Amino acid sequence: MNAETERFITFPVRDFRLPSYEEIPDVGLYLEQTTSYINSYLAGMPGMELTGSMVSNYVKKGLIPKSVRKQYDRDQIAYLFFIAIAKSVLSMDNIQLFIARQKASYLAPVAYDYFCQELNNVLEYVYGKKNAMEKLGTTSSQEKMMLRNTVITIAHKIFLEQYFDAIRHNSIK
Repeated sequence: MNAETERFITFPVRDFRLPSYEEIPDVGLYLEQTTSYINSYLAGMPGMELTGSMVSNYVKKGLIPKSVRKQYDRDQIAYLFFIAIAKSVLSMDNIQLFIARQKASYLAPVAYDYFCQELNNVLEYVYGKKNAMEKLGTTSSQEKMMLRNTVITIAHKIFLEQYFDAIRHNSIK
């Protein structure tokens, strides 16, 4: 691989990091601010951007609660990060089931931070930064297994999309 291709292919491992739950603003963001904030973290990740109309649809489908005074809080933003990333491999119906299962088992801050850790863990493995995925957490549950398998699928999809784009741009021979 040439240097440009290597930079392109390894983007998620080198530069990608979601904010922790505590790093998400808790002051309430308006719709445009919310989508800009989320999209700034997901820039360069294929098919993961959010629009205001998408967020409105997620509210209508009951995936996230309606904004309060037209502002989205930390929990809603955390769920939107998950939805934006998971929608690349899961249907909205399955995302809705996933969130319902998660809410019955874990509080939003715990679930979101675990999602972020698992995503970084799997991306580092898929992109060859480490030889094995770490076992995260001290407990085992069906929800954690579902999350890990979803994240593995997402990471592989990201890798393949970027690799095919590199081939299309003649960066890889």
